[in-house]
Amino acid sequence: MKQQFKEKVYRVVFSISKGKVLSYKEVAKKAGNSNACRAVGNILNKHKIKKLPCHRVIKSNGEVGGYRWGSKKKIALLKKEGVKIDTKGRIIIK
Repeated sequence: MKQQFKEKVYRVVFSISKGKVLSYKEVAKKAGNSNACRAVGNILNKHKIKKLPCHRVIKSNGEVGGYRWGSKKKIALLKKEGVKIDTKGRIIIK
Protein backbone atom coordinates (compact mmCIF):
# COMPACT_ATOMS: atom_id res chain seq x y z
CA MET A 1 0.00 0.00 0.00
CA LYS A 2 2.78 2.46 0.91
CA GLN A 3 4.58 1.77 -2.37
CA GLN A 4 1.38 2.46 -4.33
CA PHE A 5 0.94 5.82 -2.59
CA LYS A 6 4.57 6.74 -3.30
CA GLU A 7 4.11 5.95 -7.00
CA LYS A 8 0.93 8.05 -7.08
CA VAL A 9 2.80 10.95 -5.45
CA TYR A 10 5.50 10.72 -8.12
CA ARG A 11 2.87 10.73 -10.91
CA VAL A 12 1.14 13.79 -9.42
CA VAL A 13 4.42 15.68 -9.03
CA PHE A 14 5.51 14.80 -12.59
CA SER A 15 2.20 16.27 -13.79
CA ILE A 16 2.84 19.73 -12.27
CA SER A 17 3.51 22.05 -15.20
CA LYS A 18 6.53 24.31 -15.38
CA GLY A 19 5.70 27.61 -13.67
CA LYS A 20 2.94 26.04 -11.53
CA VAL A 21 2.93 24.76 -7.96
CA LEU A 22 0.85 22.47 -5.76
CA SER A 23 0.84 22.26 -1.99
CA TYR A 24 1.89 19.09 -0.16
CA LYS A 25 -1.78 18.72 0.83
CA GLU A 26 -2.96 19.06 -2.78
CA VAL A 27 -0.45 16.42 -3.88
CA ALA A 28 -1.60 14.11 -1.07
CA LYS A 29 -5.24 14.58 -2.05
CA LYS A 30 -4.57 13.92 -5.75
CA ALA A 31 -2.57 10.82 -4.75
CA GLY A 32 -5.56 9.51 -2.81
CA ASN A 33 -5.02 10.49 0.84
CA SER A 34 -5.65 14.13 1.77
CA ASN A 35 -4.34 13.52 5.31
CA ALA A 36 -0.90 12.38 4.13
CA CYS A 37 0.79 15.73 3.45
CA ARG A 38 3.69 14.90 5.81
CA ALA A 39 4.16 11.59 4.01
CA VAL A 40 4.35 13.49 0.71
CA GLY A 41 7.11 15.67 2.17
CA ASN A 42 9.03 12.62 3.36
CA ILE A 43 8.63 10.87 0.02
CA LEU A 44 9.89 13.90 -1.87
CA ASN A 45 12.79 14.43 0.53
CA LYS A 46 14.06 10.87 -0.02
CA HIS A 47 13.45 10.31 -3.74
CA LYS A 48 16.28 9.46 -6.11
CA ILE A 49 14.46 10.23 -9.37
CA LYS A 50 16.25 12.61 -11.70
CA LYS A 51 13.96 15.18 -13.29
CA LEU A 52 11.25 14.85 -10.59
CA PRO A 53 10.11 18.48 -10.23
CA CYS A 54 9.67 18.28 -6.45
CA HIS A 55 10.64 21.96 -6.18
CA ARG A 56 7.12 22.70 -7.46
CA VAL A 57 5.55 21.41 -4.22
CA ILE A 58 5.04 24.08 -1.56
CA LYS A 59 3.41 24.56 1.82
CA SER A 60 -0.32 25.29 2.01
CA ASN A 61 0.34 28.76 3.44
CA GLY A 62 2.26 29.76 0.31
CA GLU A 63 5.76 29.37 1.75
CA VAL A 64 8.17 27.44 -0.43
CA GLY A 65 8.85 24.81 2.22
CA GLY A 66 11.79 22.47 2.48
CA TYR A 67 14.10 21.26 -0.23
CA ARG A 68 16.96 18.77 -0.04
CA TRP A 69 19.37 21.27 -1.60
CA GLY A 70 18.14 24.25 0.44
CA SER A 71 15.29 26.71 0.13
CA LYS A 72 17.44 29.26 -1.75
CA LYS A 73 17.96 26.72 -4.55
CA LYS A 74 14.22 25.91 -4.54
CA ILE A 75 13.32 29.60 -4.81
CA ALA A 76 15.84 30.07 -7.64
CA LEU A 77 14.37 27.13 -9.58
CA LEU A 78 10.81 28.40 -9.11
CA LYS A 79 11.73 31.94 -10.17
CA LYS A 80 13.52 30.58 -13.24
CA GLU A 81 10.24 28.88 -14.20
CA GLY A 82 8.32 32.15 -13.79
CA VAL A 83 6.79 31.61 -10.35
CA LYS A 84 6.45 34.91 -8.49
CA ILE A 85 7.81 34.92 -4.93
CA ASP A 86 7.63 37.82 -2.50
CA THR A 87 10.48 39.04 -0.29
CA LYS A 88 9.30 36.83 2.59
CA GLY A 89 9.60 33.68 0.49
CA ARG A 90 5.90 33.18 -0.24
CA ILE A 91 4.43 32.31 -3.59
CA ILE A 92 2.39 35.11 -5.15
CA ILE A 93 -0.74 33.53 -6.58
CA LYS A 94 -2.26 35.37 -9.50
